[in-house]
Amino acid sequence: MDLDSALYMAMVDDDITKHCHVNSNEDGDRFVGIKADSDNAMVYFPIGYQLPKTDAEIRTDIKHLIQVLSEFTTKEDRLLAINKFAAPQTVDFPINAYKGVIEYYFSIGGNYYVEVDPTYKTSATGKQDWPKTVRNQVPLVQQRGGVSSFIYTEFTVRATTPNDSKQITQINRFCVYEAFKKLGWLYVPYMPEQPGPHPDVKTSIAILNAKLGNTNDDKKRNLFQAMKDMLEYMDEKTSDKQFYFGTDDFDHVWEKLIDRAFGEKDKDKYFPRSRWLLDYGKYKEKRPLMPDTIMIYNGKYYILDAKCYKYGWTGIPDHLPNGSSINKQITYGEYLEKYKGVNTDSLFNAFIMPYNMAKNFFKLDTVVGNIGEAVGDWRNNQKYYERIQGIVMDTRYLMYHYTGNPMKEKVALAECIEDVLGRKPVPPAAGVTPITPVHKPVVYEYNHGTTVSMVAEEKAPYGSDV
Repeated sequence: MDLDSALYMAMVDDDITKHCHVNSNEDGDRFVGIKADSDNAMVYFPIGYQLPKTDAEIRTDIKHLIQVLSEFTTKEDRLLAINKFAAPQTVDFPINAYKGVIEYYFSIGGNYYVEVDPTYKTSATGKQDWPKTVRNQVPLVQQRGGVSSFIYTEFTVRATTPNDSKQITQINRFCVYEAFKKLGWLYVPYMPEQPGPHPDVKTSIAILNAKLGNTNDDKKRNLFQAMKDMLEYMDEKTSDKQFYFGTDDFDHVWEKLIDRAFGEKDKDKYFPRSRWLLDYGKYKEKRPLMPDTIMIYNGKYYILDAKCYKYGWTGIPDHLPNGSSINKQITYGEYLEKYKGVNTDSLFNAFIMPYNMAKNFFKLDTVVGNIGEAVGDWRNNQKYYERIQGIVMDTRYLMYHYTGNPMKEKVALAECIEDVLGRKPVPPAAGVTPITPVHKPVVYEYNHGTTVSMVAEEKAPYGSDV
């Protein structure tokens, strides 16, 4: 079976769920997007995604998934390692061009783009063409007060006649057919008719370039650009054995979704920078140590680290953020407290992980939920930001509610993080006794016996609050 056959089978299948998969974030099961090859056509949703029940809703979710991936991935994100021994493959498939051609076709009632030719006729009503009227029509001459005037009882008026034999219509028919071959199965269970004669690809691109240069109508321009993008993709002799659009690294998409929904745009001013002072050349300032998101709500600060980890799906503790992530979040909080003057009673920390509110191990049924907290055993953990709350958020809900200043979602997240206010004090870790650190000057002794002092401080003992 070839690619076209596999796509056709997906189109006529009356159960779209057979072509949908929710990944597990295991090795080899991390891709999010659309893949089609000679065996099958599949849509891969991110971990924690709850597929809706009806065929129509699933098709809507597929189109929304394409929108999210288009908005939050770059060409670099869409590099797929087909296997670890092969070079990564880039995804250049212009999915939005194919999608745009199909949706324009539906927007005009399942018809093709047809241009109209101007025609003229003689009529008493209509849009008058005065130069042609003066040349072609005989007016009545009226005398009044010794002044002659001309009165036209009939005019040359402008009309239009659809012309579906024009090349641009032939090109559109071809593009619609090709778009349905690749993506039609995401929309409807049928194919449009064969396109018929049409200009070759290079000629078609030239015609579309001319159209783009002479068209001011945005809807038409978008259509012509989509058709051109499709044809340029086909002109590259792209393999017809497979196509795919998506990413193996949905972690970055998850981070961007959280940041778009809850974050401050100028977050970099809240976090510590580091730099090298080099002996050679100008000093270099490194990027700030920065978490994914800083949310400010109701005068309180919430440091959010989006982690697209498996815990919300598996409930296995090994699938939670590790020690380095925990310690880094504490560092962010400490910087805001000590160097930005944020009151510790208004400073909170959280990891945000995906989950499915309709099916989970925690018996939660809300968009966001609190599953516990992470602490550092090297702290006394008496400040709220030292206790990093583990938050799970419904994947599908976030993908539909990341825009438009989602205040309801921000309030729910803040309340969920502030569960820390009702938690009992953190007990010391086994074998660790919290003590107050004592700093003493370190004395260094040279070989010849002289000493220099106060050049450094001793490290605080393990378990102290520093």
